[in-house]
Amino acid sequence: MENYTFNILVFIDKNLHHPMYLLFCNLPFNDVVGNSIMMPRLLSDILLPPSARLISYHECLIQAFTTHMYGTTSHTVLMIMAFDRYVAICNPLRYASIMTNKMVIKLTVLAWGVAFVLVGVLLGLTIRLSRCRTLITNPFCDNASLFKLSCDSVVINNVYGLTFTVVLFTGSIGTIVLTYTQIMVVCVTSKNTSLNSKALKTCSTHLLVYMIMLFTGILVIALHRFPQYSDYRKMCAILFHIIPGSLNPIIYGVQSKEIQKFLSKNMLI
Repeated sequence: MENYTFNILVFIDKNLHHPMYLLFCNLPFNDVVGNSIMMPRLLSDILLPPSARLISYHECLIQAFTTHMYGTTSHTVLMIMAFDRYVAICNPLRYASIMTNKMVIKLTVLAWGVAFVLVGVLLGLTIRLSRCRTLITNPFCDNASLFKLSCDSVVINNVYGLTFTVVLFTGSIGTIVLTYTQIMVVCVTSKNTSLNSKALKTCSTHLLVYMIMLFTGILVIALHRFPQYSDYRKMCAILFHIIPGSLNPIIYGVQSKEIQKFLSKNMLI
């Protein structure tokens, strides 16, 4: 609900029509898309006995696609938001000329386009496999659940999946480290108290959102290596969809003076 609310606030309040908020709108939208297909099905399955928890292959494929798009886009969106913070703090005089509406659109298309291609290839390699099993042990469908249904060789799937993960995490962590290093250097060498205060406020929020998403994602991947902790992995996989999506709008909403002013103004009316 808060995801819808945040995007509506940004849409109707012209004071929030800034690149930072427009780029951030991608995260709530991604949360809605990623969870609206998986969570209702998961909640309905909980009420059913195990023998009645059935899902068609095509529905499972759609669920896997949205699930992986959710995780991948979370990284790519936070990467373009890091670029926005870098420009705002390291090149404040050129910010308006660099972060134009056209640039915001380009960055948004880039974030979603890269995720779509990466996930499309990931699942494309799985679709080509024949199927000899029907049991899915994950609480919801993902790529691993699908290719484990096959008796064919999945070496290519594992190689691409590993490459996919390494490239995504390396690019994501590398972008955050590089931009925040530059921001830290500017803050240390600058005597501008206002600039440092702005950097601390906006960057700490962005970094907190990123660390929550990164930690929950890494935990799920790490627990895949320990079959004896499968129940913990299933729980963490569900929390990966719930926790970041629930906290993102709250974290950004609480620290934003513009949003606080909008809410206080309309509550008084």
